[in-house]
Amino acid sequence: MTEPNDSPDVAAAAPPFLRVIKSYVLRAGRTTAGQARAYELFGPQFLLPYAPAPLDTAAAFGRSAPLILEIGFGMGDATAHIAQVRPDDNFLCCEVHEPGVGALLKHVGDKGLRNIRIIRHDAVEVLDHMLPEVSLDGVHIFFPDPWHKTRHHKRRLIQPAFVARLARHIKPGGYLHLATDWEPYAQQMLEVLRAEPLLANTVTDYAPKPAYRPLTKFENRGLKLGHGVWDLVFVKR
Repeated sequence: MTEPNDSPDVAAAAPPFLRVIKSYVLRAGRTTAGQARAYELFGPQFLLPYAPAPLDTAAAFGRSAPLILEIGFGMGDATAHIAQVRPDDNFLCCEVHEPGVGALLKHVGDKGLRNIRIIRHDAVEVLDHMLPEVSLDGVHIFFPDPWHKTRHHKRRLIQPAFVARLARHIKPGGYLHLATDWEPYAQQMLEVLRAEPLLANTVTDYAPKPAYRPLTKFENRGLKLGHGVWDLVFVKR
């Protein structure tokens, strides 16, 4: 997941695929034997290559169904759970970290999921080049990196330009669901989403956790320690 630098000089000089400020770093991580095996067994069917051309989602999934984009699924536990409890939806999932992709592929095999497809690529470029506007029924972004230090806030994914891009890709009546366990980031998210004219909040401030989103082990541990979690659910006008 990346965000372009808002400086007009940089934007004018940069080619379309260059993202100067990234919202992620490629962490060093070891792919386990089970994840590597999942790549071999399930990658050919459930991994989609990035290509700067529109994606035929009906062909990719083998059916037409509501399309949900998930950005940055980590190790894929929540993604697999949601896909399992919502079998009538298609989930297009973007993640750049190889171990996480392998972990989700393992979930796909273990749970017999057929409504997930994965693109191991920058979600911004997927949006810009593979998904047309007004094509998504929903977008999930759960626990994006909060970039705690003030000097790193420009790296946060949820910024006005990116939210405007998401809003253009969501169908009228579709939704954007964000979640974070970092309150200052939750406050920024709420401010940014409220300022986007194409989106409307489903509640006054923060939403109750939708039933489809499971509690992660990390989240459950934090809640027991008194830490908060904030969900935001906005709909496209």
